[in-house]
Formats: sequence, C-alpha cells, structure tokens
Amino acid sequence: MNQEMPPLDPHPLSEYVAWAGGRNREPILGVLKDKLPQDPAERVLEMASGSGMHINYFAPHFEHLHFHPTDRDIEVFDNIKNLTSQQGNNNIADPVHLDLTDPETWFNPGPEKSFAVIFCINIFQVAPVSIADGMMKCAAHLLKDDGFLLIYGPFRVEGEFSTGSNKEFHDTLSSAGVPEWGLKDIADLKKAAAEHGMELKEKIDMPSNNFSLIFGKI
Repeated sequence: MNQEMPPLDPHPLSEYVAWAGGRNREPILGVLKDKLPQDPAERVLEMASGSGMHINYFAPHFEHLHFHPTDRDIEVFDNIKNLTSQQGNNNIADPVHLDLTDPETWFNPGPEKSFAVIFCINIFQVAPVSIADGMMKCAAHLLKDDGFLLIYGPFRVEGEFSTGSNKEFHDTLSSAGVPEWGLKDIADLKKAAAEHGMELKEKIDMPSNNFSLIFGKI
C-alpha cells in the first residue's frame, strides 16, 4: 500500500479513507481481540461502516460472532456487500440504514437480540460533535446492559492536543473550510454519554496519537 497520504477526502470510498483505514486496522484489531466476547452468536454492530473495509477485515478473526454493518449513506451498501462476498465472510449481515440524527432509523433489536458491542471508527474528525448525542442515545438503545461502545480516532483531551502532530492534523482539517471538521474533545463525548446513561470506562492510547474510547452503561 502506498504510504504517502492522499489528498484529504472524507468520502467513504475515497483513496484517503482507504489509506487511513489500512494504517489503523491492525491496532484496532488488537483491541477487539482483547475486548470482544468469547460467547458464540453474540452480535457486533458497526456505526458509519462506510466502504465496509473495517468490518470485513475484522469479521474473519471472530467467526463465532455475527457482524452488522450500518451507515447513513445507502450508496455505500453495494460496496460493503461486494467486499463481504469477495472475501467470503459468512458472519456479516447485509448493511442496514442507520442515521444517528434520525431516531426513526434506530431499529428495535429486542432484548434477546441486543448487541454485545458497537464500534465506530474515524468519524468525529469530520462529523459535528453534536452527533455524539445521537451516538450515545442510539448505543444505549441497542446495547446489552453489559455491552460496550468503542469509538476510535484522534481527539483532544480536556481542551489540549495530546501531541504536536494532532494539532497539525486539526489545523489541516480546519483549513478545509468545513465548519465541523477538526479534532473533537473527549470531554464532549463524556458529557453526551452521561446524558444517556453511559460513561467512559476506558481510554486506550493507540498508535499515531489516536485513542480507543470504551463507553458502557452506568
């Protein structure tokens, strides 16, 4: 894979997103191997699946689990399904429309079919922080009582950048002229979580100055 960063483009099927996904998938897989349940037939949901590259990379490592891709943008569904078919991943369901700003799309899983884990990768640097409210409310609705939400990405910590490179990345995002682009603060995610009966259980330092944030029900 070409290691040179392509031009910044948040579209889920862009070269930039593919490049970023290729860099972060192994460290995230390491966290999932440590955190995902061992019980067979548990269900794992991905929010904002985009191209489907992450869920299709992770699923073969957990053949005992059922994976469920979702996205607000239905135009990516064919790409997700094509990847799943090409890679022969039999434990990935067809993608489902889920818009974190529209509770009408938050399907009711039923108590016996709730999700053990929800994960979301690299969304907040290009999404408004207000989406955290919908994410936490939706997670509280879909998760089992002992389940968790894993959010991966670069963040500020209590208003501060953890490294100079994160500050540079934030400045690059901000220079694009899109108001919501930029690193969000973990404190804002914690605030949104608290409003919906969730709390930050664990903050894991990741390579390239990213974090894996583990939220669960209070």
